[in-house]
Amino acid sequence: MKRRQAYKFELKTNGAQARQMRRIAGTCRAVFNRALALQKEHHEAGEKFINYVAMAKHLTAWRNSNETSWMADAPVHPLQHALKDLEAAYKNFFAGRADFPRFKRKGQGDSFRYPDPKQFNIDQANSRIFLPKIGWVRYRNSREILGNAKNITVSQANGKWYVSIQTEREVDQPVPQATSTVGIDMGIARFATLSDGAFLAPLNSFRKHEQRLARYQRAMSRKVKFSSNWKKAKARVQKIHARIGNIRRDYLHKATNTISKNHAVVFVEDLKIRNMSKSAAGTIEAPGRNVSAKSGLNKAILDQGWFEFRRQLEYKLTWNGGQLIAVPPQYTSQTCPCCGHVSRDNRQTQAKFGCVDCGFAENADLVGAINIKAAGLAVLACGEAAQSGASMKQEPTEETTHAVA
Repeated sequence: MKRRQAYKFELKTNGAQARQMRRIAGTCRAVFNRALALQKEHHEAGEKFINYVAMAKHLTAWRNSNETSWMADAPVHPLQHALKDLEAAYKNFFAGRADFPRFKRKGQGDSFRYPDPKQFNIDQANSRIFLPKIGWVRYRNSREILGNAKNITVSQANGKWYVSIQTEREVDQPVPQATSTVGIDMGIARFATLSDGAFLAPLNSFRKHEQRLARYQRAMSRKVKFSSNWKKAKARVQKIHARIGNIRRDYLHKATNTISKNHAVVFVEDLKIRNMSKSAAGTIEAPGRNVSAKSGLNKAILDQGWFEFRRQLEYKLTWNGGQLIAVPPQYTSQTCPCCGHVSRDNRQTQAKFGCVDCGFAENADLVGAINIKAAGLAVLACGEAAQSGASMKQEPTEETTHAVA
């Protein structure tokens, strides 16, 4: 089977290389924003959506124009990929997977990509990488890059430049070392509760740094915007945000590694994180209720990183030969795993479950994990039965073989 994997390293750039990277990232941002503005003009005029092929012709005209001749100083492939990113953003919007594309701002998500392996060269022995229009750049070689490099993305975060190398290689079909199945219930008081009784305590990386972050943000707000002191204060704020993200990712990687190695099949709730963390403020005509409490809950949900946890768990289980199955979340915390009685009164408090029918009592998160596993096993059994029935229909019997002959 083919395995796609990304390796991320910090680049050790000099002043000239960092300036050139900022220019290329700025040019890609300008191409994206100019193309988005052109798409909006066509839409307001009642014309059709401009696809990538037609938009690439506009890019050629922009690079040859006297007004935007500075675009020719950047390599063309990252600029073309910026147009592909815009087309993908529109497709996600039309499919209901994302909001409408927005204009990019300077300093937020500065990045560019070389999509063709012919455009770059990786010298692992000397810990350096060649990028067009930039030259050889050294990087912190912390691990060996396995497989054939397919594309490279250069990005900036917290004042540092990073390179992400996506590779592809053939590996043997993985066989799971473990045979157990487990259900996982996500929560706030407990980050993840497993159906076998174990649970992971929440890390709350944002909450631990919230007061310090607020103090630095207030200090930045008192500075003159874009002044030297404002840039220093902004760098301190960015450093805290980067630390929060690094702590959260490290925790999630360690948790998903442990679960994926010890279990062959994992069942989780199919949660809609975007809907769960929506603001309850409402509008002026219809103001929301319990806005402060809902805001605190939204902050706690986003601080846990539920979506990233599921994403990491899914691909790591696949790499280890396991499987992740999502089940509907309805009534998992209101169903008694002992007698099957479903009632809202069974969930006595946020942490306590007590069946009003048979008297079964247990931690509410553990009950949810047990019900998630039971629902997942039912889904798995139905899937195997349907697959077995389909294979029986497809396999010709001896009678049908003779009849066809």
